[in-house]
Amino acid sequence: MVGGNTILSGTVGEGRLDSALAQALPQLSRARIQALIAEDALRVGGKLATDAASKKHAGQTFELSVPPARPAHAEAQDISLDILFEDDHLVIVDKPAGLVVHPAAGHADGTLVNALLHHCRGQLSGIGGVQRPGIVHRIDKDTSGILVVAKSDAAHEGLAKLFASHDIERRYLAIVSGVPAPPSGTVRTQIGRSTTNRKKMAVLPENKGRHAVTHYRLIEAFAKAALVECRLETGRTHQVRVHMAHIGHPLIGDSVYSNRQNPYRIGPNRSKFDRQALHAAALGFKHPISGETLLFESRLPEDMQLLLSELRL
Repeated sequence: MVGGNTILSGTVGEGRLDSALAQALPQLSRARIQALIAEDALRVGGKLATDAASKKHAGQTFELSVPPARPAHAEAQDISLDILFEDDHLVIVDKPAGLVVHPAAGHADGTLVNALLHHCRGQLSGIGGVQRPGIVHRIDKDTSGILVVAKSDAAHEGLAKLFASHDIERRYLAIVSGVPAPPSGTVRTQIGRSTTNRKKMAVLPENKGRHAVTHYRLIEAFAKAALVECRLETGRTHQVRVHMAHIGHPLIGDSVYSNRQNPYRIGPNRSKFDRQALHAAALGFKHPISGETLLFESRLPEDMQLLLSELRL
């Protein structure tokens, strides 16, 4: 360590300099290495190296000066979390409904990120040079279920690639209005920001928005509702909510994408079911560092179980 910086050293492999260093230093992402090279933090053969694309350094020794990760702007807060799995690179969280994932306007604190900054204190190696959890996907505040979060720069980059290539198994359970017919199928549309309400997403014409694919199947039918499993092939904002509303079966409790009345009350106090009935029930992927195949599952939360009990009556 020099002047607070950590000096990482080794031998440059074949190929582009940034790629070779990413192979030699798996704890750092290629993007982070490129940023450090641009900051004059790399010496190869004792000389400053500034060309990340250079292929002339194979076999030479290198020294990369990595500054300590900067503190995150968000405040660490002691908020209880349901942790399904954790290692040096990842943490899998079963998020309750009502918890916002990331600080934003109107939710400056009390979020999952604030909770993770406290839970992972001293364990975050720095995402892009900042001590913060790496959020690669989100679920809505009022959706419950499983999220994967990166603790290291390399894991963050690896997860981002898995999500970009759709090499992720994601299954949601939704309680919808009406009973889908046929009982299984695939919804393929373009999804983008609504042209009439910028707070909503919408199905758009073919030449606009982003391609979105949801595979659904009926699990249990009731008189005027159904329990449906939705498997995401893509992961667009509000995808399940938009697609189920698009085929005429909006989620119960969804005040944004349903114009239907929500008469359902649950529990001994007969309180109104007042969130979209959506739960991220399963998440599967290959560990971005070890390559191990992982699958995590989460039971329906109590409020959705109570709603199902009401529907079965």
